[in-house]
Amino acid sequence: MKLRIVLVGAVLAVGSVTLLAQDEQPQLTPRTPPKPQAGGTVGPNAVTTTAPKAAPAASSASVAQDTPKLTVQNPPEASSAIGDMPESVTVPAGTKIPLTLKQGINTKSAHVGDPVYAQTAFPITQYDHIVIPAGTFVQGEIKRVQRPGHVKGRAELLLGFNSLIYPNGYTVVLPGAVHGTPGSPDNDVKGQEGTIQGASNKGKDAERIAETTIPGAAIGAIAGNGKGAAIGAGTGAALGLATVLFTRGPEIQLSVGDSIEMVLERNLTLTGEKIPKLGAGQLAD
Repeated sequence: MKLRIVLVGAVLAVGSVTLLAQDEQPQLTPRTPPKPQAGGTVGPNAVTTTAPKAAPAASSASVAQDTPKLTVQNPPEASSAIGDMPESVTVPAGTKIPLTLKQGINTKSAHVGDPVYAQTAFPITQYDHIVIPAGTFVQGEIKRVQRPGHVKGRAELLLGFNSLIYPNGYTVVLPGAVHGTPGSPDNDVKGQEGTIQGASNKGKDAERIAETTIPGAAIGAIAGNGKGAAIGAGTGAALGLATVLFTRGPEIQLSVGDSIEMVLERNLTLTGEKIPKLGAGQLAD
């Protein structure tokens, strides 16, 4: 009985000692690793860097006041009083367009249907825009040819212009006729169709007859008497008349580079967006 009491007491003593030992052991609290500073290196050889201190606000303000400020200004947008090209442009009937011939034409060799090639010599403007630039191609054809007569009848040439071709290929049907031949002292233009009429040959015919009559009379006078002079004059006149009868009047000759003034017979409607926009350098060409 005493032995059991001693054993129980010993067990209780060991349990008490164990509890006391647990209470006295220190508790381990997990530590959070330090956060790396900006600009520093994390690791055992970490070096701590300190950001430079900002300068005082007062000194910064004084430096800003002492330093001149450069203000960059954007160039002003170019303003133009001229608006955009209208969608549709109408060149009115009666507008005269100067042309320069690109090939020669002669009534002696010309035929109906032969093509005629020319270029505009001066720009045509409408609504403050160049709508027909200088150098625009103009195409036409010969509609009628009449050679000069032997005794009477002047040479005549009728041209018609039917298309306007821009450098970019834009093509417009033309209702154009000849209005004049500036610079030509011999040719005239008659009628609304614009028929070119050659020079008259009446004065030259009279000169030819006189040139043969006077020498004939002189030869007759030398050969005999007044009767011989009359016969010589008559012979010379007959020779001169025969020359006139077998000789045609002057042909119409239009050479490369000659000027022709074309007139629009009807309104010419152009599409604004198809008219090429020309720069200053192109205008000089």
